[in-house]
Amino acid sequence: MNAWWPRHLIMVVDALNRRGKAVGVRLVKYTGKSQHFIHPKHLVDAPWHDWYVEHLSPADAVLDVGCANGAHTARAARRAKRVVGFDYDVNQLKIAATNVRRLGLGNVHLFAWDLACPFPFSDRSFDAVLFLDVIEHIHPRVTVLREIHRVLKDDGRLMVSAPNSETSWRRRLRDAGLFAFSDPDHKVEYTQDEFLAELRAGGFEPEGPVMPIVYDTPWAGLIDALGGLSLRLYARLGRWKREAALRRPEESTGFQVVARRLG
Repeated sequence: MNAWWPRHLIMVVDALNRRGKAVGVRLVKYTGKSQHFIHPKHLVDAPWHDWYVEHLSPADAVLDVGCANGAHTARAARRAKRVVGFDYDVNQLKIAATNVRRLGLGNVHLFAWDLACPFPFSDRSFDAVLFLDVIEHIHPRVTVLREIHRVLKDDGRLMVSAPNSETSWRRRLRDAGLFAFSDPDHKVEYTQDEFLAELRAGGFEPEGPVMPIVYDTPWAGLIDALGGLSLRLYARLGRWKREAALRRPEESTGFQVVARRLG
């Protein structure tokens, strides 16, 4: 975004961007692309959304914390031996259960649970934990990370993602005096250093580099809305956003990290 953009124009673009996601989700169902209200990103081939799969093994027992509609749960189940997913949102879990049955996945168990409560598993129960686009929605975050630490085996892997607060568009929104979080339900968004510090506070350290996701364009909502009409066009624009983030990772919407237990 150029510095000369006036505040009222930033407000208009922001309003359109924020409405676009909901429009895309609704159009996916209304145009028959899915029987459920679901984001178009779950209906196209976008390996960067399924980045965690390469870090799973066929013998793994996997926990999906905050699994929502089960898109990642189902994807992991096609790779791992067993996957357990839980979430507080019963309506989202119903969608997940429908998709699991449709795909014939017999190695998935889903149940409703409050993430803020101690997990109903014994220590060191899982080889891998998915914690994807969830940490920014919850309190208390470090407590949940420590529960993940408890149920993860000593050599287990945590695959976690979180939003980036320091892209050009986020800073532009703050400079204009506007709400800058990418989702109104977010409790926090991070600088990279803040995110890694929170992981360390929860007992984890990155195993490798912090990876980008997609470019944080102010037109993301328009792209989501277009995705409700044309998955082919959405896939092409998604690849553009991914390539832009790889070129400029500081402009990524968020961070993806494979982490190991500390101690």
